[in-house]
Amino acid sequence: MEKVGVLLPSVQAQWETGDDPRAAVDLAVEAKALGYDSVWANDSILTPRTEALAVLTAAAARTERVTVGTATLMPVTRRPVNAAHSLASLDVLSGGRLVAGVGAGFPGRFGQPLHRWSEVPWERRFARLDETVALWRRLWSTDGPVTFHGDVLRLDDVPPTIRPHTPGGPPIWLGGSTSAALERTGRLYDGWLPYPPRADDYTTGLKAVQASGREVTPALFVSVAITDTVAAGEERLRSYARTNYGMDIDDLRRIQAVVAGPRAYVADYLRSYVEAGAQHLVCRLAATGFGEYRNQLERLAL
Repeated sequence: MEKVGVLLPSVQAQWETGDDPRAAVDLAVEAKALGYDSVWANDSILTPRTEALAVLTAAAARTERVTVGTATLMPVTRRPVNAAHSLASLDVLSGGRLVAGVGAGFPGRFGQPLHRWSEVPWERRFARLDETVALWRRLWSTDGPVTFHGDVLRLDDVPPTIRPHTPGGPPIWLGGSTSAALERTGRLYDGWLPYPPRADDYTTGLKAVQASGREVTPALFVSVAITDTVAAGEERLRSYARTNYGMDIDDLRRIQAVVAGPRAYVADYLRSYVEAGAQHLVCRLAATGFGEYRNQLERLAL
């Protein structure tokens, strides 16, 4: 049976006047009560939002059993050793409920500025991400100081961080669908969290991920809204794409999985990805304002 989670509304563009950002944590509690398996936060310094790990730490303190995850964390905006400490701390405080989805960014206005403002070169970003994750795992599982010499990261005598609750550290999922990302997911990561616009793209990608023979959790990031009609859903997605991405829905649909319409229509769309192999659906609710988010949370859960 597939698992279903929701992305918490931690981005300012999703709030209406009068919304209290702290209420996102209340919505995590409601999601758990409605039967969702996980709650997630996304990460960026490009647009105003509450910081992902802070949101999830607060959500973890208010919930039990439900998974808390990043979808996705951008490690480039954090120093690798500090990030290892923060993630291990969240895993401890959540009792081992953390899933760390990570990404390296992609060319254009949603990726390269992150590197510039973090004073990290754009070049070799994939090697940097892979080595950052390898360093985390060393820090999470080694007694005593760690020396790490990679092609990008070179650190000597790093003192041990707090041990995560999960032995060896929380599972780390990679977001990405390029051929290189698929190969690296199967070889180095614990899960795959892409958002391909078509289910057959997911099928092809998952086969490439599984070619390594390692067990990897297949997940899907998808934007969802339940509306009375398909036409109303299209209008909802058009407004949501403009608000969150500054682009037309047709352009967004070419690169991301998005769906809106009556519940049965949405269920058929999501089922196509489950049949393609997705085992954990991470749903971003296309809602503006906490009241509408709560409405969507309830409608999707019924």
